[in-house]
This record gives sequence, C-alpha cells and structure tokens, in this order.
Amino acid sequence: MASFSEARDHPARQLWDQVNDVSAGMLGIDGADMHMQPMAPHADPKTNTIWFYTKSDADIVRAVKPGTRAHFCVVGKDHDYHACLAGKIEVRPDPSRIEQYWNSVVAAWYEEGKKDPNLTMLVMHVDDAEIWVSTGSKLKFGWEIAKANLSDDKMPEVGIKRHLQFA
Repeated sequence: MASFSEARDHPARQLWDQVNDVSAGMLGIDGADMHMQPMAPHADPKTNTIWFYTKSDADIVRAVKPGTRAHFCVVGKDHDYHACLAGKIEVRPDPSRIEQYWNSVVAAWYEEGKKDPNLTMLVMHVDDAEIWVSTGSKLKFGWEIAKANLSDDKMPEVGIKRHLQFA
C-alpha cells in the first residue's frame, strides 16, 4: 500500500520504488501517431533513467528521433499509486545494461539471447514526474466523501498529488 507520509517526505524515492515494483507501465512517444504501449521498466534512480528492452524493428523504436520526448505511466500494484514520468528518450543498445537487467522473462522474447541482432534498448531520461497517492481504505474514502457532502467548502482528503523535477 502506498504511504502518504512517504509521498510527502520522500516522493522521489517512493516513485522509483513504485516504478521498480511494477511489471509494466505504458510508454508513449510525444508527437508520434501511435498509442502508448505496455513496456517493462528497469529504473536507475541514481541516473533518473528508465531502460526498456525492445526489438530494433518495433514501431516505437522507429518513432524515436534525436530530442524525442516520451511519457511513461505507472499504476501501482494496489491501485493506490499513479505516476506519469516525462523526459527525453533515445535508442541505446548498451551491452552493460542489457547484461544488468537480463532475466528469464526478457530472454523469452529473444531467440538468440543477449546477442540477438534484433535486441535493442530504449533509455528514458526522466526530468519530471507527477504522482498521485490515494487511500486504499474504503472506510477512509467513504468517511471523507461523507464529510465533504456535509460541508459546502470541504473537499475530500483521499490523496496526495506531487510534482517532481529531476536534474
């Protein structure tokens, strides 16, 4: 369950933990005439980057040009955490990253393993994000809605929204 106190006190750490805790999020290329698509993230909080395995002939790879920006959206496993991350994206088949994040799930997609000629990676350099943390408690949600309905100037307190900037 997402923590309100962590969202207030350490939102960046919470964001990276949530990104690393999901099996997939939705990646979209800004300005491309294509829908967002599910991609498995491999986040590096030290460099504010997210790495994605993909195939070099994929539409999403062809949509990436120098200076292209992207958005990556995440919904936490308990559905009480939502985030949208933005930044520049580039195609970078980095052998050290391929090795670092390689696992049996990734291996299933590449017949020739790490040496597959169709294997490449995308790296997203996250420069900003917005997070929404909501209560997972139906009781708290109901209480807040009831309080808000009894007062004209009271909004329900069921979550936290934060905007994050990264260097």
